[in-house]
Amino acid sequence: MTGAEHLIETAVAAGVEVCFANPGTTEMPLVAALDAVPGMRAVLGLFEGVCTGAADGYGRMTGKPAMTLLHLGPGLANGLANLHNARRAHSPVVNVVGDHATWHLGADAPLTSDIVSLASPMSGWVRASTSARAVASDAAEAIAAAAGPRRQVATLIVPADCQWQEGAPAAPIPPARRPPVVAAAIERAADVLQRRTPVTLFLGGDALGRRGLEAAARIAARSGCKLVYETFPARLERGAGIPAPLRLPYFPEQALELLAGTATLLLAGASAPVAFFGYPNGPSSLVPEGCDLATLARFDEDVVAALEDVADRIGATTPVAAPARQPELALPTGPLNVATVGAALAALQPDGAIIADESATSGGPYGQLSAAALPHTILGLTGGAIGHGFPTATGAAIACPDRRVIAFQADGSGLYTLQALWTQARESLNVTTLVCANRLYRILQMEAARGGAKELGRNARMLTELAPPALGWVELARGFGVPGARVTTADELVTQLRRALDAEGPQLIEMVL
Repeated sequence: MTGAEHLIETAVAAGVEVCFANPGTTEMPLVAALDAVPGMRAVLGLFEGVCTGAADGYGRMTGKPAMTLLHLGPGLANGLANLHNARRAHSPVVNVVGDHATWHLGADAPLTSDIVSLASPMSGWVRASTSARAVASDAAEAIAAAAGPRRQVATLIVPADCQWQEGAPAAPIPPARRPPVVAAAIERAADVLQRRTPVTLFLGGDALGRRGLEAAARIAARSGCKLVYETFPARLERGAGIPAPLRLPYFPEQALELLAGTATLLLAGASAPVAFFGYPNGPSSLVPEGCDLATLARFDEDVVAALEDVADRIGATTPVAAPARQPELALPTGPLNVATVGAALAALQPDGAIIADESATSGGPYGQLSAAALPHTILGLTGGAIGHGFPTATGAAIACPDRRVIAFQADGSGLYTLQALWTQARESLNVTTLVCANRLYRILQMEAARGGAKELGRNARMLTELAPPALGWVELARGFGVPGARVTTADELVTQLRRALDAEGPQLIEMVL
């Protein structure tokens, strides 16, 4: 068997089931190996950012890595933005990147580049294979690194000759388990919570699953602490019957207002909050002045067990009643705006929906209403690199074919990776896309206003407006093989959203706001 065949053999044995690929000449032995070795589903993405974003979505929903297959340094570079989001989400992703044959690298051919340097900023583990006989063992280490406690991006660079030459087998390496939180941290957290001083429990990572949220709610009911979660969670369980902590606002002034008066900020699976950007005379840290910072559990520790241990330690053993589905989730009528969009989605989304949320400035009302919607999972824009929504929804749909995926998508950021629609059509994925078509980079206009600009000049308008010409999302979707509809009123949205959610395969609705 070739090195490429042994690589795929090892990956399949390690439980890797899907390869999101955009291959080229240097990856052809690996493409052949995907046929020669059964057990791996190959999914073509028309752009590398679709492949990496889909692997991120798949990893968030399954907790295990998907593989990407990318073409040399430029192919990897095209996928780096969504690898940045995957890194921030602590998603397990294994990139396999082809390179020139080892004896051809010195020729400095046009596609030669320093792939290790390109991969390193977004990867927690990077290696370039040096022989065909090492390829499978290198792959085993990459998969174990990606799936380990840190859940990270691992990138393996495989020269073409290491793929086509005779290889050697390698057994999978069982990934290390997440370590338990030390007893001293449990005791410190319990002590802080029982002092009766204002405490905010700041939640992230696995703490935002149902078990973690239920334990945190018991702690809050017993101690009186405030529950707040990360601005853009990798994965958040939400909806009726699930405790609903407060979301840390995006803008620093609002975040500081929410955290004001906190004596101790207790971190549970989250890092200390910081502002997304530095502003004149503004702080980087969002920890209030004079507030103590304490850590219950890091993201790579068993934060769920730690929360349950703390709850038991302080006597918080009684389950807390979570929000129920509220009657105010009535279907909206009248004008189409961000409020009626949020109301329609919250009212109509099915039980168990997965919401890939890249709604940006249009998603505020939905974020509040979603606590009373049917139980669902939200996948957020963890790293702030726009263009994650379409691909993340694609990967989530492949990971969970029995669940409806809804891409709640801003129009400006959607243009970065709309090629994912083609993959959704080819794979017949049950993804319903709602495009918030305000035809603006609205967040940039808001930032300009925050900076004191009372009126945008011609150049500023040209750089923050997406019309003219107005984008035709229905036409774009149809060009990729996805049926689409355009709506301009809340009543039309309700009708089309009902239809789309009942249909098999991908659907797109352009909401003209």
